[in-house]
Amino acid sequence: MIRKLLIANRGEIACRIIRTARRLGVATVAVYSDADANALHVQQADEAVHLGPPPARESYLDIDKVIAAAKQTGADAIHPGYGFLSENARFCRACEEAGIIFVGPPATAIEAMGSKSAAKRIMEDANVPLVPGYHGTNQDPGILEGHANRIGYPVLLKAAAGGGGKGMRRVDRADDFHAALDAAKREAQNAFGDDLMLIERYVVNPRHVEIQVFCDKHGKGVYLFERDCSVQRRHQKVVEEAPAPGLNPETRKKMGEAALRAAHAIGYVGAGTVEFLLDASGAFYFMEMNTRLQVEHPVTEMITGQDLVAWQLAVAAGDALPLEQDDLYIVGHAFEVRIYAEDPDNDFLPSTGKLLRHQPPAEDKGVRVDTGVQTGDEISVHYDPMISKLIVHGSNRREALAKLDRALQQYQIAGLRHNIEFLRKVINHSAFANGRVSTHFIEDYEQEILQQEQQLNALQCAGIAAFLHHHDNRVLHRAAPKADPFSPWHSGSNWRNGLSVWRSHRVEVHGQEVEVRYCGNDDKLDWQCAAASDAHSGSITSRHGQSIAIVDGRRVSYTSVSDGEQGTVFINGDQADFRILPADIGESAESGHGLEAPMNGTIVTLLVEPGSAVEKDQPLLVMEAMKMEHTLRAPAKGTVSQFFCAAGELVDGGSLLIDFEAEA
Repeated sequence: MIRKLLIANRGEIACRIIRTARRLGVATVAVYSDADANALHVQQADEAVHLGPPPARESYLDIDKVIAAAKQTGADAIHPGYGFLSENARFCRACEEAGIIFVGPPATAIEAMGSKSAAKRIMEDANVPLVPGYHGTNQDPGILEGHANRIGYPVLLKAAAGGGGKGMRRVDRADDFHAALDAAKREAQNAFGDDLMLIERYVVNPRHVEIQVFCDKHGKGVYLFERDCSVQRRHQKVVEEAPAPGLNPETRKKMGEAALRAAHAIGYVGAGTVEFLLDASGAFYFMEMNTRLQVEHPVTEMITGQDLVAWQLAVAAGDALPLEQDDLYIVGHAFEVRIYAEDPDNDFLPSTGKLLRHQPPAEDKGVRVDTGVQTGDEISVHYDPMISKLIVHGSNRREALAKLDRALQQYQIAGLRHNIEFLRKVINHSAFANGRVSTHFIEDYEQEILQQEQQLNALQCAGIAAFLHHHDNRVLHRAAPKADPFSPWHSGSNWRNGLSVWRSHRVEVHGQEVEVRYCGNDDKLDWQCAAASDAHSGSITSRHGQSIAIVDGRRVSYTSVSDGEQGTVFINGDQADFRILPADIGESAESGHGLEAPMNGTIVTLLVEPGSAVEKDQPLLVMEAMKMEHTLRAPAKGTVSQFFCAAGELVDGGSLLIDFEAEA
């Protein structure tokens, strides 16, 4: 039995492992970098050990430091979570050499699946269906192009050592092959230290279906059914569900048995996931095997009633699997979505900063939230920008989907951009509701999902008016003479002898400038806003500590968060982020033409020369941040006058990178 467990990870997965360990009576040890000194996983663990500076390579990825932390605290086992060292064979061996249990598969299994090209050969021998492709080691660009031509376009370039969509590019035409190859190899080298590429036929409109497998040290194995992870953006999963919609029992059984053949072929032990592409005919093809616990494992737990981390700890300690295949069955339906700090309106660029509010929906039997952050925490540039995972369960898909939408509406996140509205658009699309999913879902319905402008509504205007009223009162209070705090001239109310005075502010909300007028006091405030889409006026009242907006007789409670001149209103499942604009005093500043860094990061490459004439949306440079490459594009047709950065340079968010002159 494991008595003390060190978790070699951070964030929500570390907290999730701690939760199970605590239930089982296993003591826990957290590790942390300087950036995570006050993180939730550090607070929840029984003890914690500092590893080093924020960069992962100097802390969470430093094998010697992690092993030393386990020895220092007397931990007899290490759980790697996912990411970081979870699929690192050298780390697995280091644990074995130190006499520490590694909660995961043996190093030989990690090595077998660590190279996608080697994995394909093993799967072929194990009679697991494969997508036609090239999995060789000859990386000459001409040779690779020849194989792409032989396979037939479109093809998919994939990093042999990769995962998570990094080092992956779709190529539709031979003319684009070399540029895509260069970008994929560069991203793979940065992410994995290995730019070996493989090529596969790109299966048009496939589904991404993965099988959860579990094997013990006694040669037994089971599969815990499937998860459909088809809805993706840039090869990263957006929505996961179990079971897969429309999958018949015969195909489920065939896929499960193929996944077990894959696991047994490499002597697998522990939790693993075998990923398949499923086409419209029901044919499926092996993609890869993840030799770790997956981010989306909670949906499997929801439909089977099993705790996969508890299974991991038991198997790692040498116990037999707790159930046989015939003991496992599916109950209901489950969804998982990942709440990210990112800006869907700005090409999903990660958003960094302080969480002024993180209030997830209340958990119950059918709603689960896995998170590693809380209000006041910083989302930094050093790690993945995930805020939390929302998992729901219902008796059927329709019920689970309704719970998911309701829970998303109950989230309150302020201080930085996030993807909740984007997720709601995805799950409320009629095609998704009817189970018509594929890996091209977001591209197919981009107009409906990504390009719908948010409209300011009357309820949001009400909340903004209340914010402005209280903001003005705070300003007046700070300006009031301390010698006469009861002076009527500094009362902060709108009282005048014989008339009511309306105040007004210009605010920016949903990318548009609007004027909000208001008049009244804390108990009752009237407001007007011509920009509201569904009403132009209303009132606000406050009773027993509850703020209520009233529009056309409709009463809705709301909450708000303020941060200086900026605020957020949460009302009726919607969120409005806004900022007070400075007063217009008749002066106009010359508009700048520069392009700024959207976040902290490293410049990867400059794509044009100074003085180049460019078209609107033409790529100008590539920068790397939060483990992904991001392309900055021309905002309009014009000329790149000058670069203020160079390849390899570290830049701060907001710093000027390019002097750009738009064509008149």
